[in-house]
Amino acid sequence: MSSYLDRIGAGLVLSQPEIFGFDYIPDELVGRNDDQKQLAGMFIGLGHKDGASRAVVTGPVGSGKTALVKRFCIDIVKHLSDKRNIRSVHVNCRNASTSSRAIQKIIQDLDPGHPDRGLGVSELLTSLRRMMSSDNSHLIVVLDEVDHLLRKSGDDLIYRLLRIDEDTARRGTLSLIMISQEQVLDLLENAVISRMGRTNHLRMKKYDEAGLFEIAMQRSDIGLVKGSFTEEIIKLASQAAAPSGDARQVIELIEGAAKRAEVSGRSQILPEDVQSTVVTLPSNVDSLDIEGLPVHCMLLLLGICRRLKRQEFVTSGEASKLYQVVCEEYNQSPKGHTTIWKHIKRMMQNQIIETRTDQLDDGRGRTQHISMPHMLPSDVSRRLETLIPARLRR
Repeated sequence: MSSYLDRIGAGLVLSQPEIFGFDYIPDELVGRNDDQKQLAGMFIGLGHKDGASRAVVTGPVGSGKTALVKRFCIDIVKHLSDKRNIRSVHVNCRNASTSSRAIQKIIQDLDPGHPDRGLGVSELLTSLRRMMSSDNSHLIVVLDEVDHLLRKSGDDLIYRLLRIDEDTARRGTLSLIMISQEQVLDLLENAVISRMGRTNHLRMKKYDEAGLFEIAMQRSDIGLVKGSFTEEIIKLASQAAAPSGDARQVIELIEGAAKRAEVSGRSQILPEDVQSTVVTLPSNVDSLDIEGLPVHCMLLLLGICRRLKRQEFVTSGEASKLYQVVCEEYNQSPKGHTTIWKHIKRMMQNQIIETRTDQLDDGRGRTQHISMPHMLPSDVSRRLETLIPARLRR
């Protein structure tokens, strides 16, 4: 076999690649305790034999809406197993964007042998009632990306699902959860809203950097080889994904960095692996305004970049010393502390660098740790080494 394939499956860094898949649902969701409690509160009635509940979960891309609901469905089935026979079905309405396709998906998940052609929505709903009645079960239907269904087919199917027990002796046959990036209550008729309940709305916020760090650390602890990453590597990826607040992005960054390390034959993820992955993301800024920086800001940045080629961060004290070395190299008189700090703030505002405040190792005082999660320090330093001489000749 060709040698270029040797590193595939070597497991130098990635021990369980499936952990980084978007369909993976962890046993515990980190950073979403309040949201989990709020969703559970909407389903209090499910503990009663005839109880049924409704919920609408909205939030931006990567806020964990689908993971939250899937985890809830898994947990509630186990939690109430001694009281009720609960089943759940998840429908992605981007793929099943019409009423007939959505109800067919529900039926076939419950009974793969059920005919998928020749039956109308009313007949399929009758089949669904029969299935639920035959084993005295309760069904939780999850309509993910439901806005696609609403725009293409309206809310008729939702209305009929919510009235599934009408004209029957049964009660509490079906609960419904709708998921969307949008405020989908605005797309529903009043008759549907009254059955869903306006208060049954969970609005999830995007993750902050701390939340992204928790997610990245959880996945790395499970999916990567022990010792192949450091906490600083996870912090670097979290900083890079923080502007988007997208959990998918930080997971993708860790996975991409791990793959780069493996391809290089290393068993350790380096900062450059994260930074090289960041610059491939569509959301990454292709060209930051390096040319527009004052020349002494460039000199400071060059010193920082040279150090960040070898380590994850630079302290503000180290940055000042590195700046002085670069000034000597280019025969420039270094500026004072106040000017240096102004340049650091400017580079932060331009998203060239990121900073965080940490306690000093001896416990006395605090310092700024500077990192560059969005760009490759080696690329920036090469660019600066061309720009600085031209600027000084002006």
